[in-house]
Amino acid sequence: MRGKEDPNSVIGMHNQEQMDGEDRFWALKDIDFEVNQGDRIGIIGKNGAGKSTLLKILSRVTAPTKGSVKVKGRIASLLEVGTGFHPELTGRENVFLNGAILGMSKQEIHKKFDEIVDFAGIEKFIDTPVKRYSSGMYVRLAFAVAAHLEPEILVVDEVLAVGDAEFQKKAIGKMEDVSKGEGRTVLFVSHNMGAVSALCDRGLCISDGKIIFKGEVTEVINHYLSSLYKADAYVEFEDDLKKSIQIKSVKLMDLQQNITSSLDMLKPFRVLINYQVNEDVTGVVISVNIFSSYGESIIATADYDIDRTKLGKRKKGVYTTFVDIPGELLNSGTYSLVVGISIPGKVIYDRKEVMSFELYDSGSFIVDGGGEVRRNSLLLIGLPWY
Repeated sequence: MRGKEDPNSVIGMHNQEQMDGEDRFWALKDIDFEVNQGDRIGIIGKNGAGKSTLLKILSRVTAPTKGSVKVKGRIASLLEVGTGFHPELTGRENVFLNGAILGMSKQEIHKKFDEIVDFAGIEKFIDTPVKRYSSGMYVRLAFAVAAHLEPEILVVDEVLAVGDAEFQKKAIGKMEDVSKGEGRTVLFVSHNMGAVSALCDRGLCISDGKIIFKGEVTEVINHYLSSLYKADAYVEFEDDLKKSIQIKSVKLMDLQQNITSSLDMLKPFRVLINYQVNEDVTGVVISVNIFSSYGESIIATADYDIDRTKLGKRKKGVYTTFVDIPGELLNSGTYSLVVGISIPGKVIYDRKEVMSFELYDSGSFIVDGGGEVRRNSLLLIGLPWY
């Protein structure tokens, strides 16, 4: 009516006459899914994929341009640091304000108040205006309020990353209690795959505003991580003569020299790096890191670990180096391979993500009554027992 652009219109819709349909940007498009009571849904994807927008629509912070969201039950949202807090009010006053927004009575909030303050761990500052809180204190109190005021649906974005490690562990434990013990629904967005795996039973993978995969949380995580890295056992790099050293190629192979990204976890495999020195250098370090599907660094090794002479001078030329990873070391699963090159005071390739690969179980050496049993661990090392 005032001639202003509709805040919920498609981005670029106001000048659609000059734009093709493909140029219009949809933060989310063709999203369709159901969540049942007690479900624990992990929502993962790259930055900008639309995860936070989806949570804002589900929380009714933002209205969808098209379509509808049907919700049964009260929703408590923790989307940004200090969501719903008034900076001039004290922590105590904000607890009651948040509770009122969620539809709780004053008596209900009183019953939970001591538990909220104890969980947040900010007893000394509960009567201090929250504008004086650190971001970590904000998150502690905001999460404690959202988790304890008994909403049927708890929606949590990546805000827990602001808290310290102890609080993150405590918060994830509380969300498990809320979902498993009390049967409430949790929607959880995080880049911490370990937290998503521990907390959620189902998952959604979002890319460019669309759901590209949904199902069991482990399958969703593996799909997402395999999309980040090339599932290719041979990767070549473009020439870059501006670098003093450049990686030419990286190969992943079994010890029969077969180039493959699908390897037997019981057998050794080799990472072979071909690199070129463009100018004489001293003190070169070539490293290989292997990360789990949850982003944890499992193996970090460098070419000078055993032979310190590798730190000597290297003249112009093409070189090949490799490292063998023993069998019966890593458990079955999806892993990513990262390489790096540095010289003193200068990083040439800093944790260059190269590829992903799969270790499969061809028959684990762990036998129980004649049946194979998979260990629930990242490492698969047989240790002597006496």
